[in-house]
Amino acid sequence: MFVGDSLSLNQWQSLTCMLHAAVPGSRYTVDRQNDLSTFTMPEYGISIYLSHNDFLVDLVKEKVGRVLRLDSIVGGNAWKGFDMLIFNTWHWYIHKGSKQPWDYIEMGGRYYTDMNRLVAFKAGLITWSKWVESNINPAVTRVFFQGISPTHYNGEEWKESESTACDGQTQPLSGSMYPAGLPSEAIVLKEVLSKMSKPVQLLDITTLSQLRKDGHPSYYGNNGRKENDCSHWCLAGVPDTWNELLYASL
Repeated sequence: MFVGDSLSLNQWQSLTCMLHAAVPGSRYTVDRQNDLSTFTMPEYGISIYLSHNDFLVDLVKEKVGRVLRLDSIVGGNAWKGFDMLIFNTWHWYIHKGSKQPWDYIEMGGRYYTDMNRLVAFKAGLITWSKWVESNINPAVTRVFFQGISPTHYNGEEWKESESTACDGQTQPLSGSMYPAGLPSEAIVLKEVLSKMSKPVQLLDITTLSQLRKDGHPSYYGNNGRKENDCSHWCLAGVPDTWNELLYASL
């Protein structure tokens, strides 16, 4: 089961396509009910689920409005009993204005209209890590965390102008280093994972994906010319490499 936001969807779609391409004659089913998508291959007895969850911690409606509860994971029961779990979050923590899906953040019994988004991200990750420590048996379930998937909206990160983004990019960056270095959120994620006692393997895909400024849908995504999508990835494309690394890890 993949658990996370639309970048988890990206990787889930990639993996289901790769499996179908490997055995194109094998029957499969795809089903979606609410926030749960399921891909099954009956001949092989496998199911690959996607549980859409933008923050991993709870987003609830209260009298005051929509509340992001950084200390709470009520929905975690749906993640139990799987052979493998692949978690991901980050991108929705930075949305503001009309795209921000919460009115308040609740942490430690206090409500905030806003806070440093990296601080909120770290608090949510710590709550998730405690859930893993309390609920996962490593002999039954293998746990991965999909590393931070980068965006390409600011060309200064790769030594072009600030107004340059992913649209019109046709070549990856050369070499193996990204000029801007690792983003702060990737460092926070590694810090939280390093303090866990239960084994969680990081799919460390950040740097290799940073080099692929050419790999996004840009204006050819869902919303066309209205939106330059430099967050998600074309398929076939970069998420296929993530899954090759997942396969190698297994």
